[in-house]
Amino acid sequence: MVKLKIAGLWVGVIEDVELENWTIPMLKEEIANRSNCTSDSIKLICGGKVLKEDTLDDEGKVQNLIQLGIKNNSKILANRVTSPQEGNSIKQHMIAEEERSNRLTRLKTAVSALAERHADGSLPIEDFNIEVEDQNGQKVRLGSETDQRAVMMGLMLLAKAKRLIRQGDYKDSLEVLSMGEEAFSLCDPKVLELVDNVPILQIDIVWCYFMIRDIRWLSDAGKRLEIARAGIERAHGKDLLRLRLLQGGRYPELALHLRLELLEGVVAYHNGQLEKSRKALASAKAKFVKLQVSDEALSFVMSMGFGEREAKRALRMNNQDVSSAIDFLAEERTKKRQQEEEDIRRRDEIKEQKRYGMTPSKKAVDIERLNELVSIGFDKELAAEALRRNENDTQKALDDLTNPETSSAIQVHIESRKRKRQKQARDSEIEKVVGMGFERSKVVAAFQTGVPLETVLQILTAPEADLASAADNMQPAVNSPTAPQDGASSSATLPDDVGADIPDLMNDVEGRDVEMEDELSKDIANADALDDYDIEVTIEGEAITEYLTLVGSASSCGKMVLSK
Repeated sequence: MVKLKIAGLWVGVIEDVELENWTIPMLKEEIANRSNCTSDSIKLICGGKVLKEDTLDDEGKVQNLIQLGIKNNSKILANRVTSPQEGNSIKQHMIAEEERSNRLTRLKTAVSALAERHADGSLPIEDFNIEVEDQNGQKVRLGSETDQRAVMMGLMLLAKAKRLIRQGDYKDSLEVLSMGEEAFSLCDPKVLELVDNVPILQIDIVWCYFMIRDIRWLSDAGKRLEIARAGIERAHGKDLLRLRLLQGGRYPELALHLRLELLEGVVAYHNGQLEKSRKALASAKAKFVKLQVSDEALSFVMSMGFGEREAKRALRMNNQDVSSAIDFLAEERTKKRQQEEEDIRRRDEIKEQKRYGMTPSKKAVDIERLNELVSIGFDKELAAEALRRNENDTQKALDDLTNPETSSAIQVHIESRKRKRQKQARDSEIEKVVGMGFERSKVVAAFQTGVPLETVLQILTAPEADLASAADNMQPAVNSPTAPQDGASSSATLPDDVGADIPDLMNDVEGRDVEMEDELSKDIANADALDDYDIEVTIEGEAITEYLTLVGSASSCGKMVLSK
């Protein structure tokens, strides 16, 4: 029995070592047990040589420690090396981090692209518009085009972060919230003074800090909560009077203020401000009690045909008043139905705008101004083309429409564009039929009769069909004369193919990340104005109890200890 002195990964003495019976794998296992790592991650060095565990003696057996030259009180250096399993784990972690980084980069790019397209009135690629609304669903135009774009980006990123928080992905949520904070910073601060989205973003960031439980963010958390408190008070008004007026006497903000006070109490505790922490936590606890929904009230509201989640939300936001909660839910359903109808109307409007094409600066034709021109007697397509050419300037469009020469030129352009669309549609159908194996000349001859695709296929598949005689029995389409050249116009003109096929043109945007943009669109569509206040406060309640206990314990012993 001898002693071996170990240094490096683990420092100490291993006693009762049987040099004749022990091998390197056995020694590694002993060191691994004491250093809390795996034996295959340990490398041993003695006398300047690496001790290999597969060294064999003359009989083909693994050499023992004596054979390797190890004696009593030998000094052995134990270093840690990456094991194959750990190497694979590190590699997988690096791959995951790279994928995560790429995804966040894609997200930022997609948000920027969507805001760019939807903030300046450009004709949207999609069949929807992204617009900023207030809590009553009214469209809001905030400041300049730059401000509008910044607000859109911030709100999209905030919606994405909210979903990540609900999924418990606090690390990625922090990254997205930081992007959102950067976006809001591009906006004129005065534009954001009376909205609470930015203060809520600050609260969400600190909530992620809290859920990750990293005390390194303590100082930053305190500053952010101060900003959030000032912003909330400015947006909601003194004693919440402005918010109460906007919400019709309801209390949607209660859970949000609970979370704010909890976080203020946590930060104060870790900074050694026990009395401040106790007051904040006590106030948060009082709000937590108010937010507890009774089984009786919940059951009654659900019996009226509402789901559990929406019933809880309504009771919390209406101070547990059952009657007010039911009225609130009825109003919310009416608003949702109206929003769905508005969405359908807007989708139809966008489809109509795409038919008219883009202005020289790639804006959509203004439907409201178009309807004004139609209401005074102008043909809709003619009026749309006049607005398109004149960047939606109603007076210039009127000048063109009332000028016989320019009005005639616009009409010729419209007819030319229609023929071009028809030709493109026919050429596409010809290619489809030729792709089925039919002879091109016969296919072209069949389509020249002006019959629909179904009839063309009947002609081509008839047994020993005589294309000419079969075509004679069909009703031919009226052939348009050759298009005359556009006349001169006093307004700006575009090439004939602009607007010839707007959906295809718009979907050909270079570098568009359709998958990420669709994901963002769903996050926006699934959110509503009250989502920021709809907080399930179970975790908050547990945290309040935990920190009140810590504060009480610290007060009784007269000292503070930082905890992680």
